[in-house]
Formats: sequence, structure tokens, C-alpha cells
Amino acid sequence: MIGKSFLPKSLFGRVLLILVLPTVLIQIVTAYIFFDRHWDNVTRHMSGTLAGEMAFFVHRLGALPPEQRSPLVVDFELSTGIDVFFDPPESFAPKQGTHEFPEFQQLLRTKIRGPFTVRKIDDGATIETRIPMGGQVLRMETTVKRLESRTTIIFMLWMLSASVLFLMIAVIFLRNQIRPIRKLAEAADNFGRGVDIPNFRPSGATEVRKAARAFIVMRERIKRQLRTRTEMLAGISHDLRTPLTRMKLELAMLPQNEQVKELGDDVQQMEHMIQEYLDFARGEGREDTIRVSLRELLEDIVSDYQRQNADVTLAGSDDTMMDIRISGFRRMLHNVIDNALRYGKRCELSLRISANYCEVIVDDEGPGIPEEKRDEVFKPFNRLDPSRNSKTGGVGLGLTIARDIALAHGGSISLENSPRAGLRVIIRLPL
Repeated sequence: MIGKSFLPKSLFGRVLLILVLPTVLIQIVTAYIFFDRHWDNVTRHMSGTLAGEMAFFVHRLGALPPEQRSPLVVDFELSTGIDVFFDPPESFAPKQGTHEFPEFQQLLRTKIRGPFTVRKIDDGATIETRIPMGGQVLRMETTVKRLESRTTIIFMLWMLSASVLFLMIAVIFLRNQIRPIRKLAEAADNFGRGVDIPNFRPSGATEVRKAARAFIVMRERIKRQLRTRTEMLAGISHDLRTPLTRMKLELAMLPQNEQVKELGDDVQQMEHMIQEYLDFARGEGREDTIRVSLRELLEDIVSDYQRQNADVTLAGSDDTMMDIRISGFRRMLHNVIDNALRYGKRCELSLRISANYCEVIVDDEGPGIPEEKRDEVFKPFNRLDPSRNSKTGGVGLGLTIARDIALAHGGSISLENSPRAGLRVIIRLPL
């Protein structure tokens, strides 16, 4: 479980990790097993060759008198590329030797069996070997290439360069494969917010195209279902107005008593319910989104209530631009604010902006709602008020409609305890 937190979160990152990790591991294993042994073998062979040439030259040189050494030196320099010099004996200083090229020094020590020094000179480009011989110091110089192989390093650099090049090509192709998946995710997210993308077409690999076509079919089914339900709901609600009107007229002509009054209250409650049905059906799935300033919209809603002498205020100064169905958004806030004023007498709105979403917060000073009953208030026709009198509240559709409108915008509604000791309603909408 701990290792999962270090894995990339995106599909692109995970697929890229699948491509990179085996390549890196193969290169590491190959470099350790093959090149490490190859490096040792090449270094040992080069050290043995150079030590053998120098030892052969030293032995042959020691066997000749000084006047016969010049031809041997010339032949040795021409055949091996090693420069030979003779220095005075005081030039030999054992402390000038270094511990570089240990394998070469070990091989040379077994062949010469005498003191010598080995060190780098000329900024590390030349190897200098000094050996005392008969009152002189034999100094031999050759390039570092005689002991260090550059081909292995060059080959590894070529291998790494080729791997990086192929990885870049894989990244380009991988981005092209991931792009249709991102478009599908964006289309699904926009559809969840109620924003349609008419020019969305399946693209990419066969599996991605199949998923995109399934999404298009699902989207059309959902649209058709919502349209059918809305039209049916609107039709039924509209047709019920006619008998309700007749019932109201008949009740008005009857002698007024307690039973007639109760029956009139029931008719009024039913009419209120049908009106809410019609309001809900009128705004669902038919209104286009408009990009507006969210704070200006909230200020306009608050001004409507203040003109009616309602105690509604707007706090804070945050603002953001959003794509909103204005009529639906207004209906959602009106339902929430009406509940707050009905039970709390005073209401305060505030707007909170974050990186990925914004929150419209509505606080009241009412009695609040117990935590175990907060889920029930979103159920249709469910009222916490046990009274069936429409004067004490609605028919139980206000918060249900508000939640549906928030969901149509891709958001959510939650209830919390308010700092004002009442209820806090948080409407969260994605940016």
C-alpha cells in the first residue's frame, strides 16, 4: 500500500513507467554483468601487453652495453609507440609514484622485480614509468589509451542515447494514444455538468473508440429519458390544473365550515406541489449555460430578497466566472434561501473559491437539522415538520429540486452546522 503512493496517478505516467522501468533495468543488468566483465578483461589484456613490452625492453636493454643501446631504443619506440628517455639517477623519486593502474603495476612488478614508479602526467593524458638502471633512470612515456579502453564508454553512451531517442519517440506515440482517452473523460465530465459537446467523435485505438461510442449511446439514452420524464411530468402537472381549478370553484361556492377549510388547504397544498413540479420541469435540461460572474449573480439574488424586506446579506469579496444555467441556479438558491428564512428569519450568503471548485454557503440562525436526519430532507415529499399545513412549509420538494439542479451543474449540496448556531448549506460547483 505504501508503494502505491509513489506510482504516477495518470495513465500516461503509468504507461511511461512501464516503458522506462524495464529499459533501465535491462541496461543496468547488462552494464553490470557484461560490460563489467568486458572492462576487466580488456584492462587486464592491455595491462599485460604494456607490462610485457616494457619488461622485454628493460631485460634486453640491460643485457647490452651502453654503446649498443641506441638501435634497440629506436626500434622499440617505432614498434611500440613508447617514448624512451635516460635521466640522471637523482631524478628517481619513489614518492612520486601513485597507486593508479594497480593491475598494470602488479604485472610490471612480477616481470621486472625492481623498483619503479608509475604516474600520470600532461593532465592525465600520458603515463610515465621510471625504472633505475645502471646509474641511470629509464623513463618511458606512452598515452593513457594503452591502459584505458574508450570503446566501452563510447558504446554505453551510444546505447543510452539510442534508448533516450526511442523513449522520446514512444512518448510522442503514447501521447497520441492518451489524447482520445482525455477527450472522452472531458466529454463525460462536461456532460455531467450539463455542458454538451456536439462535435465529440470517437477516435484512437479500437478499445477507446468502442468506449467512446458506448458513451455517446449512453448520453443519448440519458437525454431521451430525461426529456421523456420532463415532458410527462410537465404534461401531468399541467393537466391537473383543470380539475384543481374546478375544485377551488366548487369549494368557494360551498358553505364555509371547518371541513371545507381543511379541504381548501389540501387543494392549496396540491396546487403548490404542482407548481413546483412545473418549475422543476420547466428548467430541467432545456436551459443553455451562460458564462457569468458568480458574485454578480449572487448580488442580484440578494437584492431581490432585500427589496422584499427579507434579511438576506452577502459576505466576502471572492468572485469567479462560471458556466451556469441562470434560471436553474436562481431556483436552486431561492429554494435554499426560502427554507433558511422560513426557519431562521435571517440568512447570510458567502462565496468561497478554491483551485478546482467554488462553494456557495448559506447560513441561517434557525434550529438546524439533526445530523442523522440530514439525508432525509433531500428525499421527495419528505418534510421534517410533522405538520401537513402548507403555511408552515412547502411540500418537501425544495431541497430535492435544489440538489437535482446542483447535480445538473456537476456539483453537490451538503448540510453542516452553521457558526450562527443554525444550518449551513454548502453548494459546491466545479470550476
